Amino acid sequence: MADLLVRLYDLPACPQRNDVIVRHAMPYEKRAVLAWVAEHFGDGWASECDAAFSRLPVSCFLATSGGKILGFSCYEATVRGFFGPIGVHEDCRGRDIGRALVLACLHAMRELGYAYAVIGGGSGKADFYAKCTDVLQIPCSDPGMYRDMLDNNE
Repeated sequence: MADLLVRLYDLPACPQRNDVIVRHAMPYEKRAVLAWVAEHFGDGWASECDAAFSRLPVSCFLATSGGKILGFSCYEATVRGFFGPIGVHEDCRGRDIGRALVLACLHAMRELGYAYAVIGGGSGKADFYAKCTDVLQIPCSDPGMYRDMLDNNE
């Protein structure tokens, strides 16, 4: 899947919900967040999320409600300037939570001084990302930086 490019200087506002809080993950939440991500989205994304916890502020956002994780998103987890991964619990999809998580990360990247962000391998979900903000597929970016990946079954 090809990468997508996002202009960070022209982002829409983050959607707000009264019943969901979107915020930076805190370092003391690392074990709980990584366990949740691994359970719902696998070890690969948990590893990328783990890398996001090595940054200060942590480059992982959470969507929570009543002390429960509904979703997560990361930026600069694998490569500088990259957004992802992102995941929303299956029972919580279709409630604009994913859009809020995407935009929270993209706004944070803009605050770091980036003018553009890359969504690695995002073309497979281009329709979703296009509902969040304007995206452009980057030519010749497949397989992008996610090549020669280790087989997690070994």
